[in-house]
Amino acid sequence: MEDKLVTLAILTFSKAQILKSVLESEGIEAYIHNVNQIQPVVSSGVRVRIKESDLPKALKITESSAWLSEDVVGEKEEENQENKITQILIPIDFSDYSLKACELGFNFAYTTHAEIVLMHVYFAPIYTSPLPYGDVFDYQINDEENVRNIIQKVNEDINIFSNKIREEMAAGKLPDVKFTSLLREGIPEEEIVRYTKEERPLLVIMGTRGKNQKDIDLIGSVTAEVIDRSRTPVLVIPENASFADFNEIRRVAFITNFDQRDLISFDTFITSIKPIQSSVSVIYLADAKEKDAWDEVKLTGFKEYFQKQYPTVDIRYDLVIDDDLLNCLDGYIKQHQIDFIAVPTYKRNIFSRLFNPGIARRMVFHSDTPLLVIK
Repeated sequence: MEDKLVTLAILTFSKAQILKSVLESEGIEAYIHNVNQIQPVVSSGVRVRIKESDLPKALKITESSAWLSEDVVGEKEEENQENKITQILIPIDFSDYSLKACELGFNFAYTTHAEIVLMHVYFAPIYTSPLPYGDVFDYQINDEENVRNIIQKVNEDINIFSNKIREEMAAGKLPDVKFTSLLREGIPEEEIVRYTKEERPLLVIMGTRGKNQKDIDLIGSVTAEVIDRSRTPVLVIPENASFADFNEIRRVAFITNFDQRDLISFDTFITSIKPIQSSVSVIYLADAKEKDAWDEVKLTGFKEYFQKQYPTVDIRYDLVIDDDLLNCLDGYIKQHQIDFIAVPTYKRNIFSRLFNPGIARRMVFHSDTPLLVIK
């Protein structure tokens, strides 16, 4: 059966031509419709249409902020990406839940042929006297000694942690994966986000204490800040997670709000778990107070689309409706024995992050189930 054409974007004629060229350079057939044949350059809007089967790949291209730039079709960036080693970043603080994150991270790196970067960020405060006189020199000496002591201590800690990883490898508890240790000075969330921008790792894996954390941590958690600000997918591993290897996963859940961008996130999700033989539950969290009759219709539309795009994947679909969404979701996870959750998240400003935390951020503190936050 031939794929039907769907509208990808409505643009000016000149931009539509550029997008068509970009799509075709990626092997996607594209067509421009509704063109003013007499004066095409003054068309108020034309449709760029593609085959439905090409939609996930095309959406990834259009979501990129650089799709209209000349670099998209250049060779320099492609050459750099080809020569770049695939990395998985694991921020650590030498705790038990950091070790738990390493267990899953090393197993995943072995499957994806990636290298591990263990990063620890330390903070070395320097105190200076506000007075123009007095024992300023003594303060500076003490500050230097304190900084040296801090650096010496974190170097010792990361060496101990690295040796523990090597011992786990030698004992066969962890796969033999190449890893490096990295120390950075600064604020943890700032340095982690900066590293993801510089090196573009495949994934960031972070350990947390899970649902026993206090609600007040919702504002200050390093993991939550990285989730909000990083453009790299973040995998959150609670301390009490029941598995340490992706191959042990049997049931996964993908949470959607029927946003078009969720189609991209779902494709990223399916691609990332492709080696894993597991069933997928697509869940829509609906507020009982704002129940919409269109929810069932939208879910049916997603179902039909996913059946066409991923015919070999075992997918089920559910609406979770309750006044207390997180507790209701927690009940669903237990009832259906969900091992792993994926949540799409999108860039939001500082006020919405503080006063209306997203579902991914709240779930970091609510659930003991591993959580993949897809950008």
